[in-house]
Amino acid sequence: MAEALMETKVPRARRSKTAAALRELKKAPWSAWFGLIVLLGYTFVALFAPLIAPYKESEIVGDSYMEWSALYPFGTDQLGRDMLSRMIFAAQNSMGIALAATMFSFLTGGILGIMASILRGWFDQAVSRFIDALMAIPSLIFALMMLSILGSTAINLIIVIGVVDATRVFRLTRAVSMNVVSLDFVEAARLRGEKLPWVVFREIVPNILPPLITEFGLRYCFVFLTISSLSFLGLGLQPPTADWGLMVKENATLITYGDITPLLPAGAIALLTVAINFVVDWFLHKTSGLRDGQ
Repeated sequence: MAEALMETKVPRARRSKTAAALRELKKAPWSAWFGLIVLLGYTFVALFAPLIAPYKESEIVGDSYMEWSALYPFGTDQLGRDMLSRMIFAAQNSMGIALAATMFSFLTGGILGIMASILRGWFDQAVSRFIDALMAIPSLIFALMMLSILGSTAINLIIVIGVVDATRVFRLTRAVSMNVVSLDFVEAARLRGEKLPWVVFREIVPNILPPLITEFGLRYCFVFLTISSLSFLGLGLQPPTADWGLMVKENATLITYGDITPLLPAGAIALLTVAINFVVDWFLHKTSGLRDGQ
């Protein structure tokens, strides 16, 4: 009988959470809806790029710098590749690598930040001073130096940018965890004899998720822009891989002839960044406890 009651309570709790989330979405401002729609559109294009793109990623379909037409809606690039297809595949490449690098930075920086707030002492001092030393180096210069040494592969991009951004994630995670670790319910869990993983995942992590989720969105924007900047400088994703920053560089000469084609990948970068910021601002407002009128 008790098991049956538990089975009915769990689905009801899930349904209530889903209903509450839908109610909040209905009350969301137009900026949040705009950001969500753009994000869903970008995600759909990135996931189904091979099915949506009219041509293959590196397929040469015509002469170089052909004008816009029904056959090539955005023309062709310097090698005669379809610009529309390249932009679609670039969504998959740029967004996927940025997501992987952001997740890597949160995995490393988040774990170190939580452990520093719990263990403190020599561990906190050693890790904090090492992070301070890394943060003293300009992030773009550090990324350029490491990629010029290691090579501009996708794995190296993820690791280097993930390490650079993990420093910011560590500082935030450590700060918010320090506030939670000193609270009574965490001390009570320790006195009950709970293991460290239980305390971390049941008491600390749930109470620091809102600022971390907000930071994840902002970090993703910065990582995405960093990858595009590195590609524009020639140390990001390498040809023939499609990337919006690289496409701006490859077709920049068209600007001198009044052709706006290079602005298309630049606009794709800007639109995604604005959309993520709209969603992050709305989420931060909802989790901060402020009323809509404040």
